[in-house]
Amino acid sequence: MSLLVGLTAEKAGGIMTIKSMTMESMNMKKSSRQLQKEQTKEVILNKAYQLFARQGIMNTRMSDIAQGAEVSHGTVFAHFQTQERLVTEVIHIYGEKMARRTHEAASTCEHMEELLAAHLTGIGEFEPFYTRLVIENRLLPPEARDVWVSIQSAISFHFSQVAQREISSGLINDHPLYLLFNTWVGLLHHYLTNGDLFAPEGNVIGRYGDMLVEHYMRMIRREGSQAVAAPGSCPATS
Repeated sequence: MSLLVGLTAEKAGGIMTIKSMTMESMNMKKSSRQLQKEQTKEVILNKAYQLFARQGIMNTRMSDIAQGAEVSHGTVFAHFQTQERLVTEVIHIYGEKMARRTHEAASTCEHMEELLAAHLTGIGEFEPFYTRLVIENRLLPPEARDVWVSIQSAISFHFSQVAQREISSGLINDHPLYLLFNTWVGLLHHYLTNGDLFAPEGNVIGRYGDMLVEHYMRMIRREGSQAVAAPGSCPATS
C-alpha cells in the first residue's frame, strides 16, 4: 500500500513538473509574443509620426502607414481599429513630448526673451509635426485636439508668469496677458503655416526664430527699458 502511494505520489509529482514546465514555456511564448506586439505597435506609431509630419495628418492613409512600417494593412487595424484612434495616439505621444520639452526649457526662465527662445527650443525638434498640428488642428478628432490645447497650455502657464512679472517691473507694456500670448503665438504660427514661402528648405524656427523673438520684444518692451537675462537662469537654446 505504501509502495503504491509512493509510486502514485512520484507520478503525480512528475505530472506537476511537466505542467509547471509547460506553463513556464507558455508564459515565455506569451511574453515573447507580447514583446513582438509592442515592438510592432511602436514601429507603426513612429512611421505614422514621420508620415504625418511629411505629408499631413488627414492626408495620410492607413495603407500608407502599413506600407511604410512594412506590415500588413490588417496589422495596423488590429492595433488601432480605426484611423481616428491611430491619429489620436500619435498626437498624444508626441504632443506630450513637446509639452514636456517646452516645460523643461521654460521652467527656469526669468525674462521674456529667454522664455520665447525656450518656447522655440521646445517645439523646434518637432517642427514639421508641430506645423501640421497648427494647420490641421481644427480637423482633428476631439481627443487629439485636447492634446493640442495642452501643448499650448504648457507654454501659456510660464508665459503668463513671466509677462506679469515684467509688466509689474515696468519692462514690458501693460497689455492683457491673453493678447500678449496670442500675439506671440499668432506671429510664430503665421511663419510656420507659410513655411513653404519663408523657408522652402525647411527649418523655419532655425532661420527666423531669433528675428521673431527680437521683433516681438520690440513691440512689447516699454520705451527706455531693456530686459537683462539673469546668468544661468534659463537653459541655452538653439
